[in-house]
Amino acid sequence: MLNIFTLANGRLFQEEIESLEELSKFQPIWVDLESPTLEEKRWVKQYYGLSIPEDAMDEDIEESARFYAEDNGEIHIRSDFLVADDDEPRAVRAAFILNLVNNDLRSKGILFSIHDEDIPVFRLLRMRARRAPGLIEDAQEVLLKLFDADAEYSADTLEGIYDELEKVSKKVLSGNVTDAIAGEALGAIARHEDMSGRIRRNVMDTRRALSFLMRSKMLNAEQFDEARQILRDIDSLDSHTAFLFDKINFLMDATVGFININQNKIIKIFSVASVALLPPTLVASVYGMNLKFPELEFLGPWSYPYTVSLMVASALVPMWYFYKRGWLT
Repeated sequence: MLNIFTLANGRLFQEEIESLEELSKFQPIWVDLESPTLEEKRWVKQYYGLSIPEDAMDEDIEESARFYAEDNGEIHIRSDFLVADDDEPRAVRAAFILNLVNNDLRSKGILFSIHDEDIPVFRLLRMRARRAPGLIEDAQEVLLKLFDADAEYSADTLEGIYDELEKVSKKVLSGNVTDAIAGEALGAIARHEDMSGRIRRNVMDTRRALSFLMRSKMLNAEQFDEARQILRDIDSLDSHTAFLFDKINFLMDATVGFININQNKIIKIFSVASVALLPPTLVASVYGMNLKFPELEFLGPWSYPYTVSLMVASALVPMWYFYKRGWLT
């Protein structure tokens, strides 16, 4: 899908391009390629003179491969954006190309973005730019607002994680934690830990991209100050993620502790039962020997009830003692 965005009355308007001829009708500041076909890439190369690198979506992590400037003046940035989907949270790679130097190409002053799927941050920026006049003035502003929206999206996701952890905390700290509740709590905690890690990685990547923009000297004074403000917002998220990780670790330890307590209760029951059955076993072993016992000969037909009663009593006395000591609760 090939979309272009133009400025009109201070607002950003979107047009979906379905042919090469349509590109000549507009003067965009942003050209967005979402899962582009080979034909759409050919249109961009033919009209704007821009060649999209084959490795634009590679998973390189070194900074030299993600943020660099070409000899022709093109600025290349590859950044990951968070998709906080409950079923499948993930990071989506987006590649940006910006030309502010080469006057020979129609691509000057246009931001090109390439990604494999729609990204929530991109949708958020499109909605805001349509409703708020004067929000965006040029291609650099589009890129800055994307990173600003990315930081805000990460902050909103962190708030959602905190709210969910509060629900888990009430269940875990209620004191009546069954194995089923503990299993659900552990699953929720693991999901939130994974999402928190993705957020931390996402804001770290955004910080690197903004630092590169500031070093590249492609921003004016106002945009430079805006980039610094976004960096301050991102720095404030670090303390929030650290707090969430501490809370997650605490809830994880508490849940595992309750599981251990439940297991210890079961083990205690088996231990008490085994100890209580030792005296009856001893009685049965003694009277089971092939010997003549005077008391049994004296009791005659009452020897069997006597033996059974002695075994029952020898089991009840330890149980009564354990109960008095509180070992059965």
